Amino acid sequence: MKKFTNARIYGQHDGICEITVDDGVIKEIGPDLAPADDTIDLKGRLVVPPYVDPHLHLDYVYTGSGPGAANESGTLFEGIARWHDVKKSQTKEDARERALRGIREEMSHGVQFIRTHIDVCDPNLTGLKALLDLREELADKITIQIVAFPQEGMYAYEGGDEMVEEALRMGADCVGSIPHFEWAYEIGEKSVHRTVELAMKYDKLIDVHCDETDDPQSRHVQLLNALAMTEGIGRRTTASHTCSFGSADDAYAFRMMGLFQKSGMNFISLPTENAYLQGRQDSYPKRRGLTRVKEFWESGINVCFGQDSINDPWYPVGNGNLMNILDNGIHLAQTMSMDQLSRCLDLITVNGARTMNIQDSYGIETGKPANFLVLDAETPFEAVRTRAGVLASIRNGEYLFKRPDPSFETELDLTQ
Repeated sequence: MKKFTNARIYGQHDGICEITVDDGVIKEIGPDLAPADDTIDLKGRLVVPPYVDPHLHLDYVYTGSGPGAANESGTLFEGIARWHDVKKSQTKEDARERALRGIREEMSHGVQFIRTHIDVCDPNLTGLKALLDLREELADKITIQIVAFPQEGMYAYEGGDEMVEEALRMGADCVGSIPHFEWAYEIGEKSVHRTVELAMKYDKLIDVHCDETDDPQSRHVQLLNALAMTEGIGRRTTASHTCSFGSADDAYAFRMMGLFQKSGMNFISLPTENAYLQGRQDSYPKRRGLTRVKEFWESGINVCFGQDSINDPWYPVGNGNLMNILDNGIHLAQTMSMDQLSRCLDLITVNGARTMNIQDSYGIETGKPANFLVLDAETPFEAVRTRAGVLASIRNGEYLFKRPDPSFETELDLTQ
């Protein structure tokens, strides 16, 4: 039996409490618990559930600096064109090593759950094979969900829908598509229908790159939501990006938000990447590129944040630090009231877990796996305000890593 003392648990207790863990599972939470074989003092630090990155492209990471990868226009569509060429030289070993590096970087910032979109517009399914192996090899340390994602379109890429289905047969967890990239709006709608058909056929989750454009007439999210409601799979369905929804008129938007509430569909916003990619054809005023995060959050529609890219043809930077993503997101979405600051960590923790459909085994609750982070802060407000670092990441009651308390060799002193 192990006991973590002097913990301040996010969203649960106002004061100090303790957590006992037995065989990797949380046995009890509360004050003054029974003695344990091993006692670990958390020194009043904030304890939060592990960070969840629900949208990442692990087969693309660290390809943004190589030959032919430069995206001169900074647009989504040029990024896809650059990747078309870059991926031709990818090997399974290369994909594996780059993905491992990206996973390690994300984990070093406290991420323990990743949903990764893997491009299946590849006759050899190179990236998919590499990630299927890593998903199993690393399962004790990190949970990885794989989306079968046709980056160049289900139908714009010849046989793309067949490659998606093959990826599902090989073990991908989710069906993906990119309707706004198809050659005509009706073909985009066809890809949404096919996405839902495949999800029902193979009992998979859905995560669609949906309306990632400034065009306010791009409204594939409406069809996706309608089909999800019809099949009763709203909570298993996710619309990623939905940038155009941030440009849509209010009459349409508020009608749709009522339907989103009814379906229970999830939304992922990618604050740093979409702020960088979108609005490229705007002069001024220039759009932020985000979906209606604030309105979703206030309406009880599940919305979360993700990294999306780490140094690839779409986005030159990124490092898997979701506290940085959160900081950018709450600024861009203008969600920084004191109440929102006290609970916005939900956007990179519990909301992402709900999107990944892992909430039954996620969270700091009795009977669930002992997975949590220790932050260098005492309150949620201070954690967000200071972009607090992760002092420890604990998985099944054991340390994935532990950092020493911050210290100075020469401390700043303004009184001398």
